[in-house]
Amino acid sequence: QLRLVESGGGLVQPGGSLRLSCVATERRLADYAIGWFRQVPGKEPEEASCISRNSRKTHYADSVKGRFTISRDNAANTVTLYMNGLKPEDTGVYSCAGDLTAYADPNYIPPFKSEYDYWGQGTQVTVSS
Repeated sequence: QLRLVESGGGLVQPGGSLRLSCVATERRLADYAIGWFRQVPGKEPEEASCISRNSRKTHYADSVKGRFTISRDNAANTVTLYMNGLKPEDTGVYSCAGDLTAYADPNYIPPFKSEYDYWGQGTQVTVSS
């Protein structure tokens, strides 16, 4: 079973930066498309970014375009989300998720949250002055 562990969250001032990491254990991260989701209390997780198995395709929510960058190092079983120019509305619990459906296509970007099969426990990001 794929296990995902997030780290790197914390308290940061508006305009600051954070680097979130998602590390996979038990199975190869290279076999999965990976997404990052932000969740606030009382709401479903919303996609911030995702990346295909081979890094050829990426997707960003309109709210984070130009500020966040997603990358992966399959040899290290790690996906990283670089967050720059942080805003208070970026606050939330950030979770990474894996989609095995992507195994058939290295360029595949999952179009629906429901396609993701495995989820990490999340890391808290708080943007406040």
